[in-house]
Amino acid sequence: MKCKEIMDYLEQLSPKRYALNWDNVGLLVGRKEKEVHRLMIALDATKDVVQAAIEQEVDMLITHHPMIFSAMKQINEDDITAEKVLTLAENGICYYAMHTNFDIAGGMAELAAGSDYLNLTNTYPIEVRDTEDGEGLGRYGILPEAMTAQQICAYVKEKFHLPFVMLYQPKGLEDKVYEKIAVLPGAGKSNWKDVLHTGYELYLTGDFGHHPGLDAMEMGITVIDATHYGLEYIFVKYIRDYLQEKMPNVEIVELDTGCPVQVI
Repeated sequence: MKCKEIMDYLEQLSPKRYALNWDNVGLLVGRKEKEVHRLMIALDATKDVVQAAIEQEVDMLITHHPMIFSAMKQINEDDITAEKVLTLAENGICYYAMHTNFDIAGGMAELAAGSDYLNLTNTYPIEVRDTEDGEGLGRYGILPEAMTAQQICAYVKEKFHLPFVMLYQPKGLEDKVYEKIAVLPGAGKSNWKDVLHTGYELYLTGDFGHHPGLDAMEMGITVIDATHYGLEYIFVKYIRDYLQEKMPNVEIVELDTGCPVQVI
C-alpha cells in the first residue's frame, strides 16, 4: 500500500483542516508514492523511536506530536531535529504527524472521556473549534460516580495505567466530592479559566506547571496534572486498531516508550 493511501485513511479520521494554525501536521518527511509494508506508531519521534524504526525496518512512522514545529534553514547533523530528518530520509522512512487535528476531530479528548478510560457521560467540548459540526478541544462530562479529588486521582491512575499524577487542590477541600470533570489531554493550562467560568471545579490535563497551579488554587479550581504523556499515549493503540481494520495486509508496530518523567 502506498503512503498516500494511508494518509487518506488518517485524514478521513482527522482532516488536516482541523489543525490549529501554529501546528505542523501531515507528511513531514518522505514521498507519497512510497510503498509501505510495515509501519510504526508512537507518541513522539524521539531519537530512540527513529532508531527503532530503522532497526525494525519500517517504511512509515506515524506520531501524534510533530517532530518539526518551526522553520528549518539547515538540514544537517548539527541540530537534533534536522539530524532525525536526515536519518529518516536516508533510510527511506516516511514520517507523518497528526496532532491538533486529532485532538479536535477523531479524536483524543473523545477517546479519553469515553468508555475505555474515564467513562464520562453528557460530554461536550471545552473549546469548540468548528461551530458547524461542534468539534473541539477537550471534554466536559459527568463522572461515573461522585468522588473526592484523591479518589479521582486514583481512578485516573487506574484507567490510564499511570504510576503517578500531580494534584493542585485548594486547602480545605480535601473532603469535597466532585460529580463532573473537565479533561483536556496534553498541555491544557491555557484553558483552565474557561473551565472555571463554566462552573466546573475539577480539571484534568497535563503540563500544568507551578505558577498556573497556584493561580488555579487561589481561584478555587482543583487541577489534576497527569503529565503530557499520561493522557495522550492512548493515541498509539487507537491509531493501530483503526489502521489495522482498514488495511489488514500492512504490518503495524506499536511503540510505547513510556512516560519520560520519573518521580524518584
